[in-house]
Amino acid sequence: MQHPEHPTLAPELKLVSNAARNGKFSIGLPANYADNEETRFPLTPEACGLLTSAGLHIIMEADAGIDISFSDDAYAEYGVEIADREKALQADVVLSYAPVNAEDVRKMRKGAALLCMMGDELFNAKTITALLENKITCGCLDNMYSHNDEPVFANVINEIDGRAAILYAQEHLSYLGGGKGVLLAGVAGINPCEVLLIGEGMDICYAAIAAIAAGASVTLLNNDISSLQNARQFCGPGLTTLAIHPRVLYNKCASADVLIMGETSRPFEFPNKLNRVMKDNAFVLNLKNSHPSVSVPRTVAMALSNVLVNFFDEMIIKNGLEGMIISSERVQCGLVTYHGKLVDKLIASFLSMPAVDIKMMLSVKN
Repeated sequence: MQHPEHPTLAPELKLVSNAARNGKFSIGLPANYADNEETRFPLTPEACGLLTSAGLHIIMEADAGIDISFSDDAYAEYGVEIADREKALQADVVLSYAPVNAEDVRKMRKGAALLCMMGDELFNAKTITALLENKITCGCLDNMYSHNDEPVFANVINEIDGRAAILYAQEHLSYLGGGKGVLLAGVAGINPCEVLLIGEGMDICYAAIAAIAAGASVTLLNNDISSLQNARQFCGPGLTTLAIHPRVLYNKCASADVLIMGETSRPFEFPNKLNRVMKDNAFVLNLKNSHPSVSVPRTVAMALSNVLVNFFDEMIIKNGLEGMIISSERVQCGLVTYHGKLVDKLIASFLSMPAVDIKMMLSVKN
């Protein structure tokens, strides 16, 4: 059966994927857990096709693509084997957006690898213990860096979070969203809505860019002037930047229609008393506790697929994840566990567990 959008490509990918079963390594794609709100998924069918055509064998849990509106048939046309969760977890590399839990870690093949984004599950002692006992090498993609020293996976998600936050805000302000029924943008004779951003980082900057593009009046507050200078250069002259001072903060909160908060350069706690001066129907979102990208998981999958195809291409060239780890400090930055040892110092400190220096482990190995 030919794919309607790729009448000549689909048969070729399926022929190559048959040989991929004897290829260099396999990738397992388990579905998101049904009992949580995670919707994001790492690979689209087209991306899987590029990987199977490169000689990889991809095993996906049945119905795993539902969250991004792709059927099993869409993946199968690109050479993906559709199986149960247990078989997907037995792959050489298990690829999941959120970390899998301890029960699933114990179902993985001993000595295999888990690639995921950093999540609360990795601060669970049971999960870490399972990773160590099963000698799983676990790497967090959002803590890894590209060849030009950019946290490319984290940047992708932060950009989508920032842009989607403005979509949330517009929906909230609209009549259908239960708001006053207003646009972010102003029209002739009417002021635009005021969007107040507090913090720094890619998510905040892209929220600013999206809000400016929507026609809102956008102000960014932070407690570091150099960060404000960088944000203004990144976002353009449409962004107003202000240092955090009590009176400035009070006035801006009182007039804001939208308030979006993120990480600030130096520790800052939003005063609870300012909640009383804000407009009744103002939209408030804290990006430290919320991820708007869960509402656009297909966009997330497409964006991550672009990066992951290159990532796995490099893995093929370097004969697997082990070769990438040995040859790249940028990949080492994302490791949580490595061959039965905990190497992430932050998680080790949080769980009061001993950590091993990954560089010392690799130097001894070499």
